[in-house]
Amino acid sequence: MTDFDTTKIASDLEKVVVAPVSSLIASDHKYDNGESIDLLWVPSIDDRLVNGKVIGYKVYRIEDGGEPQMIAELASGSNAYNDQSVERGKLYSYFVSALSSSAETPSTKTASIEPQKEWLNFKLINVLIIALVLGGAVIYFIETARRGKKLFVRKIAGLEAVDDAIGRATEMGRPILFIPGILDMDDVQTLAALTILGRVARMIADYDTKIFMPVSRSLVMTAARETIKASYQAAGRPDAYSDDAVTYVTDEQFGYVAAVDGIMVREKPATCFLLGAFFAESLILAETGNSVGAIQIAGTARPAQLPFFIAACDFTLIGEELFAASAYLSDEPKQLGSLKGQDVGKAIAMIAILIGVLTVTIGEVWNVGWIQSITTKLMEMFSTK
Repeated sequence: MTDFDTTKIASDLEKVVVAPVSSLIASDHKYDNGESIDLLWVPSIDDRLVNGKVIGYKVYRIEDGGEPQMIAELASGSNAYNDQSVERGKLYSYFVSALSSSAETPSTKTASIEPQKEWLNFKLINVLIIALVLGGAVIYFIETARRGKKLFVRKIAGLEAVDDAIGRATEMGRPILFIPGILDMDDVQTLAALTILGRVARMIADYDTKIFMPVSRSLVMTAARETIKASYQAAGRPDAYSDDAVTYVTDEQFGYVAAVDGIMVREKPATCFLLGAFFAESLILAETGNSVGAIQIAGTARPAQLPFFIAACDFTLIGEELFAASAYLSDEPKQLGSLKGQDVGKAIAMIAILIGVLTVTIGEVWNVGWIQSITTKLMEMFSTK
């Protein structure tokens, strides 16, 4: 590898009027994919004077012992640069020239350095600790549920009413209407609605109750048919299943709403399930269901639509209650364990918030230094930056 004499630049110029930068250091940028190198230096003494002669700096890079290339031009007062155009497997060295109005003075060249890839970012060790705690909690509760121990889950009124709502429809001889929102299968609310559909369909198969399920997405139609069909097979009544239970209407929002409202008025269902992602149509559907005297169980994770469901429906699953429904209704160990593990995460977050509020309040009121330091540590621990 050939060395490069940085004084060559100075010799080609008429004169040198400013002092060079000093203590130039090139170091691998930590916790990246090996794609950047950090440069740090002490600015020229002529830059630090009151009327400094330095008007800026030029950063030069030498790749694998080749010719120097200027990669950046910086303003006066600069003392650092991050080179983000390097590649792993190559050697780089640098020098920085201080610029005056008529000359530039190069610094000494840095030692050759190769950018490295780091697999672990130790600045985010707090995230690893939190992930291990939550993962351990989930595994613990899953194993606890598998051993047959009853895990406490807060009662949710809307889910407790599912059995009664289906029983009411059976006694009245009227159908059930199930609406899984208006978004496609890539939305988690739609998936949660279909999970609840599995439990509802199993009871419908046992009670021989009729269900109408108009949908606005073809993939949702296919998934819903498979879900209901599997429930009928599990109930030992595959012959009672019909694809006519699930029908595709249209992707157009209010065209779909008009069709569903028509089904409500004609069929007069005894029970309506409105579960999934809803938008402006939420109140229209809920009011129509209320007008035909149906028991309505609604649920969505969209905060803007919750007030309409609460006002017009008998039971409303608020936010995450919709996602907890599958574990609540199935008692399946993996789902229950995951639900309880998430509760541990929420408890940790609530405790951290409470401690943070108390320590900030006490530290500010009484100016207690060690309490303020605890607050700083907590903020660093739960920061992912």
